[in-house]
Formats: sequence, C-alpha cells, structure tokens
Amino acid sequence: MKNIERMPVGVVVERRDSDNRWIDYSWQPIAVIPGAPPLEEDDAWRLIREGEGWSHFHVGTLDLELYKGETDGYRANLSSTPHIYVVLARGEEADEPEVSPFLVTACPYEGESYTESGEEIVEGVPMPLEIESWIKAFIDEHHVDRPFKKQKVRKAYDPRKGAFNKNPNSRGNGGNYGQS
Repeated sequence: MKNIERMPVGVVVERRDSDNRWIDYSWQPIAVIPGAPPLEEDDAWRLIREGEGWSHFHVGTLDLELYKGETDGYRANLSSTPHIYVVLARGEEADEPEVSPFLVTACPYEGESYTESGEEIVEGVPMPLEIESWIKAFIDEHHVDRPFKKQKVRKAYDPRKGAFNKNPNSRGNGGNYGQS
C-alpha cells in the first residue's frame, strides 16, 4: 500500500493586459491539464490561445501529489465544487519569467497556507473529472475516520479569580520569554 500517489498536471496561466501604469500584465492560473507532458528545460512556455489583451500559456507541468494523511482535506474539497489549488511563484530576477508554477494541490488547507505570506499567487481552478475520480478512489482506499476529541480551553485571564493563569494551554514557559 502506497502512502503517496502522483499525477502529472500541466498548469495553464492567463496573462492579461493591465490598465495599471506600474505593471504591464496580470497573471492568474486558470486550468490544469491531467497527464500533460513536461516542458523541456530550454522550452519556452507553450502558447495555447490568445485574444485581444489576453493570452493563455502552458507554463509547466508539476506532479499533483496525494498523501494518505491528508484525506480529510481532499474530502472537504470534494464536498462542494472541487478545485485544484495552483501556487505561482513570482520571478525575482530580470532573466526569470514573471511567474512560474511552484505547486499544485488538491488539499484546500495546503493551498490556503500559501496565501499567508502574500508573496505567491494562489488560485483554485476547476478540477477536471479525471482528477476528481482519481482522488475519490484514493480517499476510498486510504481514508480513516478519526474521532473528534474536544479539548478544554483554559483562558489566560480568569475574571472570576481576578488573576492570570500561570501556564494556560502551553508547553514550557508559556510566554514568560525566559524569565523565571
């Protein structure tokens, strides 16, 4: 029994002309292509189609990885309109593309974690049926229901006692910052 399964997916990004005088284009992931071939090292992005003020490019192929321990996230994703979350890294050097594909995931929790820094572009794109079926089969094989364990939350300040608790819900110093 494998703990991880992989499927190559191509990342499709839209470049749209911008009305902003400080940037020429805006970038947004718009689709994934199951089983897309990888781009060669020297290959430029593949133009898929274009219109007035916009272009769609296959910018790279990444492995969509499913992990046995993340089936709760996959189930949450499939419970509504399913998405694949695409993370694009912004190019920092002049000779780098403005964006490049960094990660694709089916776990909404993992996708959300990349929004915290604000440095990456993170978007959910529609999940193709082929990928949805593959994820459902993975969940059926690997998901284990874990019972919910409610934990008692202790407050730092208890107004009934008029004092702070010494170490509420902490390990170690609990905010004493090395003071005795």
